[in-house]
Amino acid sequence: MEQIYDLAVIGGGVNGCGIARDAAGRGYSVYLCEMNDLASGTSSWSSKLIHGGLRYLEFYEFRLVREALIEREVLWGIAPHIIAPERFVLPHHDGLRPAWLLRLGLFIYDHLGGRRRLPATRTLNLRRDIAGKPLKPIFKTGFEYSDCTVDDARLVVLNALDAVERGAMVATRTQAVQAKRGEDGVWELVVEDTATKTRSTIKARILVNAGGPWVQEILTERAGVEAKAHVRLVQGSHIVVPRLYAHDHAYTFQHGDGRVIFVIPYQDDFTLIGTTDRDYEGDPSKVRATQEEIDYLCASASEYLATPVQPSDVVWSYSGVRPLYDDHASEARTATRDYVFELDVPDGLPILSVFGGKITTYRKLAEHALEKLSPYLRSGGAPWTGGTPLPGGDFAVGGVDALTDLLLQDYPFLPRRHARRLVRAYGSHAKRLLGRAAGIADLGRDFGHTLTEREVRYLMAHEFAQTAEDVVWRRSKLGLWLTQQEVATLDAWMATQRKPVAPDPY
Repeated sequence: MEQIYDLAVIGGGVNGCGIARDAAGRGYSVYLCEMNDLASGTSSWSSKLIHGGLRYLEFYEFRLVREALIEREVLWGIAPHIIAPERFVLPHHDGLRPAWLLRLGLFIYDHLGGRRRLPATRTLNLRRDIAGKPLKPIFKTGFEYSDCTVDDARLVVLNALDAVERGAMVATRTQAVQAKRGEDGVWELVVEDTATKTRSTIKARILVNAGGPWVQEILTERAGVEAKAHVRLVQGSHIVVPRLYAHDHAYTFQHGDGRVIFVIPYQDDFTLIGTTDRDYEGDPSKVRATQEEIDYLCASASEYLATPVQPSDVVWSYSGVRPLYDDHASEARTATRDYVFELDVPDGLPILSVFGGKITTYRKLAEHALEKLSPYLRSGGAPWTGGTPLPGGDFAVGGVDALTDLLLQDYPFLPRRHARRLVRAYGSHAKRLLGRAAGIADLGRDFGHTLTEREVRYLMAHEFAQTAEDVVWRRSKLGLWLTQQEVATLDAWMATQRKPVAPDPY
């Protein structure tokens, strides 16, 4: 008999993969298609933060901020390899928000979400504290508070992996081209392999439209449903420069235009600066950081830093389009980051479209999506994702160094930096990747900067990677160190691997 899935999910970003994981874990049959690579759109172009969103308090987004604050520690608990606590320093600027308002906002931030493990806010004397060293001497007082950093693209991939382990079907490089009512009273989703252009039809009782920037187009043009909600595309760009200072604090800088930017230690050797907020028109797949945005971010950071950041310092820039729910806010920066569902039931067939959202709240979004769809689903399990580790995350929070030590006991030939990178990417699954390797030669070809043939084969066999870009910019960030020639060599080698072989089991 032809399979009829309970849910077919369109979109392999964090929301789509989060919904697929949650649904599969409750016993539902799930199909997910993504027209490119997993996390190749908005989900890999974030500020790499799991955070409450301090500035959203100014816009009275208390429900969203509370949910996000609670989720910081939940997500840290289930993915301690890719999520880590970060202390942010907010210097007081005499000409902007008054100190009492910042203290009030941070008091609310500390207590709104039931913080348990993350340290509380404290006041800093920037002339004595190490956090003041990179700053101009005019900044005397600052406030230090907690949030978390995340490897955003790996978060998406790990959700997809867990969904597959629980029975879901995940098809990358597969575009949903049409959705229509079938003769047997279910959705017929026509999908196309983007390489071969071969088409096939998937049958499902429910469609979930998590198409990100394309959510409205999918609903109206491919499913033929007139959208009641609308998407507002907002461009956010970031730059990466060589590491600006020696300590591990991040910064939140306020500016006279009402915006804030983050300055965050990144990948050990670099500093990440972002983000911008501007309305975007055009093809979301063609968005790029403009020179104007790069200049703005450099100038904004330089208002606070003693040593200016120059556009010539930028080693990498990236830009993404956030598919926000259009609440008709006058400015892009004030548009809501909350998520909104549109549930349509044309001809009795449910299709749930996801507008907006932020990476921090993806897990709760998935729970709420299944709650919204519960009248159309057979009885399933209760919410479960908050207490179950993502693949490789089955170790204690704060345990990366201890897990690295254990890995080095089993694989003493690895340089510590290499071992730590593997633990921060794969957690306890680093042993699955390394298998029975007894020496560095057993890892195969060296593609540069600790990237080996064994790791690439593992990524191709288990993590849906098909191109060098998938490997060096989404499964890792090794593109920051690899040369263009090294990336081209990797791409050519991967193209020859028609049937990737999984590494030996450990």
